[in-house]
Amino acid sequence: MKQSEPLTWLFALLSLPLILLLTLPLLKMTFDPSWAMLLETICDKDVLAAMGRSIGTALSASFIAFVLGTPLAYLLARKNLPGKKIIEGIIDLPIMIPHPVVGIAILSLAGKNHPIGRFLSDLGIQIMGTKTGIILVLLFVGMPFYINTVKAGFENVPIRLEKASRTLGAGAFSTFLRITFPLTWRHMILGFIMSTARAISEFGAVVIVAYHPMTAPVMIYERFTAYGLKYSQPIAVWLIAISFILFIFLRLFAKSVNTYH
Repeated sequence: MKQSEPLTWLFALLSLPLILLLTLPLLKMTFDPSWAMLLETICDKDVLAAMGRSIGTALSASFIAFVLGTPLAYLLARKNLPGKKIIEGIIDLPIMIPHPVVGIAILSLAGKNHPIGRFLSDLGIQIMGTKTGIILVLLFVGMPFYINTVKAGFENVPIRLEKASRTLGAGAFSTFLRITFPLTWRHMILGFIMSTARAISEFGAVVIVAYHPMTAPVMIYERFTAYGLKYSQPIAVWLIAISFILFIFLRLFAKSVNTYH
């Protein structure tokens, strides 16, 4: 057996506080509620509705990110667009700015005092206090994770493969579907997972745009402020558990797709 390097032990020792910081609070929260409390919570129709709303709106936002973000990621990876660095900075902006600011910005744009808000209102589209508003917010905060991940995937596809396809007579769209898309599929699934994870956990922007109907994070906050830790912890535990199962399913799906290809 090789003798471990002192540097390895040093780095492991320095890493331990960070690992404990990440695990201890979650473990404490997970094992605090009793089984009776967890069962009572998961049988609560309001809790189930909030959980379903969080997951449903997050998946919807990630699907929109897939449809609209994939072409943008491809353009950023393959083309020297005018103002490309500015576009990339704008895409990363939701990661950097406080998320209550995101909610306020969306409401100011979608309000009746703004032309866009009046136009949406005339079409019967409401943002404040609706699932539509929640999905819009989650798309805003989750899009950077999807685009950046897929952009890296496109950049990993050798351009020579696309050029060879074009040389053999395939068109640009056919080359994308037959060469580029299959080679980037795994990155798209990963981007979808990251976008969904970010969307499910969003609170700051959602609570401003749509306190009602409640998502799970908003309900956790509402139960905490009204009743304290005892009634907010079980919802948090179930949200973690359901999200964990969802992400395992998505990763298994990504693995099966990758094996098929």
